[in-house]
This record gives sequence, C-alpha cells and structure tokens, in this order.
Amino acid sequence: MSRPRVELGLRENLAQFSLLVAVNALVGAMVGLERSTLPLIGRDNFGLTSSVAVLSFICAFGLAKSFTNLGAGALAQRIGRRRLLIGGWAMALPVPLLIGLAPSWGWIVAANVFLGANQGLAWSMTVVMKIDLVGPARRGLALGLNESAGYGGVALAAALSGWLAADFVARDVLVVGGAAIAVAALLVSLLFVRDTGSHVALEQTRHDPDQEEDQPRLRDAFTDATYRRPALRSCSQAGLVNNLNDALAWGIVPLFLAAHGASTGEIGLVAGLYPAVWGLAQIWTGHWSDSVGRKPLIVAGMLAQAAALAVLSASGGAVGVAALSAVALGAGTALVYPTLIAAVSDAVTPVARSPIVGVYRFWRDMGYVAGGLIAGLAADAIDFSAAIGLVAALTAVSGLWVAIDLHGTLGRPRRAPRIRPEAAP
Repeated sequence: MSRPRVELGLRENLAQFSLLVAVNALVGAMVGLERSTLPLIGRDNFGLTSSVAVLSFICAFGLAKSFTNLGAGALAQRIGRRRLLIGGWAMALPVPLLIGLAPSWGWIVAANVFLGANQGLAWSMTVVMKIDLVGPARRGLALGLNESAGYGGVALAAALSGWLAADFVARDVLVVGGAAIAVAALLVSLLFVRDTGSHVALEQTRHDPDQEEDQPRLRDAFTDATYRRPALRSCSQAGLVNNLNDALAWGIVPLFLAAHGASTGEIGLVAGLYPAVWGLAQIWTGHWSDSVGRKPLIVAGMLAQAAALAVLSASGGAVGVAALSAVALGAGTALVYPTLIAAVSDAVTPVARSPIVGVYRFWRDMGYVAGGLIAGLAADAIDFSAAIGLVAALTAVSGLWVAIDLHGTLGRPRRAPRIRPEAAP
C-alpha cells in the first residue's frame, strides 16, 4: 500500500490546516475563561489585597508555559508534533478540577501551572504544524490564521465568562467551561490530527537538496535566539514585552476598572474587545507581512500598543475610554504577534525552525512573569494608573529597539519558489 502524497501549501492541506485552526481556537478559549474573572475571584473569594499576590497565578502560568515552549521546540522532531499536542491537552484536564476544589489561592496557582503547560504544548504544536503544512510562500498568512483563531477563542471565552459570571458563580463558570473544552479538544486531537514530520522533511530537501542538516542543539538554538543573532534577539525581546503588556491587560486592567466602579459585565466587555480585535485583525496583518515585510509591522504595532496603554493610564477608569484603548491595543498586537513568529521562521532553515521558535516562545511567554511582577509591584507601590503607564513606556522602548536591531533579509522577505508535490520518502 503506497503512502499518501506529501504536498506543501495551504490549499493542498486545507482539511488538516482547518482542523488545526479549530483546535487552536479551543486552546485560546481554555485560557480566555480566566481573563475577566480570575483576578476578581482572587480579590473577592480569597481575600487577596496585594496585586502581586493576585497576579501570582499569571507568573505561574508564564513560567510553566515558557519552559514547556522550550522543551516542546526541542522535542518536536524527536517525539512528534501530534504526540506533544495530545500531551498538552492531557495537561489541561486537571485545571478545572483544581479550580473547582480549591480551598486556597495556592490551588489556583497550581491550576495555572497545568494551564501553562497545556498552552505551551498545544499552542506551540498548532503553530509549528501549520508552518510545516503551508511551506515558506504563505507563512505570514498561515500564522495570521493560527493566531486569529487562538485569540478569537480567548476573546469569546473572556466575554462569555464575564457575562455568565454576572448571573452565576464565577468559579462554576470556569470549571464547567474548562472541562468541556479540555475533553473536546483531547478527543479531536486523538482521533483526527495527523503528524507533519514528513512535510518538514520535504521542505528541508527543497531548501538545500545537496546537504542533510541535523536539528541544532538546544544550547545553540537558545544562544542564537537570545543574543547572538540580532534579528532573532530583537524578535525575542519584542515578544517578551508584548506579553508583558498582555499580562497587564489580563491581571491589572480588571482590577483597575473595578476600582473605578465598573461592573463585572463591563469588565468582561473590555477584556473581550482587546483579544477580539487582536484575533480578527491577524488574518490580514499576517498576510500583509508576506508582501510588505516584517519589520514595519512590528515597529508600528509596538508603538501602537504603547500609545493605547498611555491613553488607558490617563483614562481614570472610564469604561468608554478603556474600551477604545482595548481596541487600539488589540490592533497594535495584531500587527506584532503573527509577524514576529514569521520573522523568526524566515531567519532559520526548516529543520532548525522548531527549536528556534521554541526559544522565541520561551522568551515571549516569560513576559507574563515579568508583567505580573512589574505591574503588580508598581500597582502596590503607587497605583494602577502608574503600573499601566510604566508598561506603556517599556513597550515604546521595545518598538524602538526593533527599529534599530532588526535588519537584513527580514526587512522584506523574498517569495519562495513554488514547491511541486511529490511522494514522501
């Protein structure tokens, strides 16, 4: 019996690509459930008064996700993308159980360790598998669709959980929703998702047919993406700062609005608007970066995020201004998010892509840890507005860093030649 033909391209792999888009929407929904309610649960149900204590769940989430990203990138070629995706959804199963039974905030923090591992494995693998399927020519579009689905799931779950929490017990909403998502996604991954290792082999052969290349050691990938290569280090720092301000939006903004009298429903609206705009716009921005280049979109997006946060800081907690700021923040993030991963992928060979993207995602998600600590300490020491203003300044500096440090072939990616389909080796 002959093996199925392996082809690169979005149209050629549409069914499997669409399935992975749906799975990533569930990945986003899993974390979106917490967006509008968990900081308030910490304050109201567990009596937490320190912003750092409330945001400890984001720090735990970020640490777990960062190190899982690192491991997933290094192990994907050896273990297989599909197996790691399934493992990620297995990690999600304890999350609703721990939240539902939690007698103390420590249990919530532990639940977010599992949630971080789920996100690190499941989101990393859906990203890498989509890149594997489409090949180099439409990489930006593929990543835009992937991130759009994920953050569309975040937005929908954030808005729904905030709306339902106005009528039901917030913790019950998280438990029921989390359990349903985790079980459904695990079953879909087990029954329908196929591995994409053969697509990587085909692309690597076409990339350099006369030379077989081994996957780089994690140590080398880590140094390259962290500081050795300017294009990669500028992307890594921008990813870290992007998620630093996402941690602020997740943990501080609900408390900021509540302190100024916003209702749970209004907080849910603001919490949902930001990832909704972010998610929808990425379909366009990812595709746009394929033609105009990565650098202009990254710089513009970081500066747009900084401006949105500066306006929010000065808003006095007015819900209307906060909603407009959320829209602008989402638009800026949409310019940055898929473009950064595409820029990192542009800079490396196909076989090196998984570990390098894993290191980039490690630093990007360490932004949750940095954001939880910086924003929490600033909010406790001064106030919520000062914390938001500080993060706005850091985001502006990050955008200027990219403008100076990101150069070379990533300024305007070249179109790759169309790769003809052929049988897998």
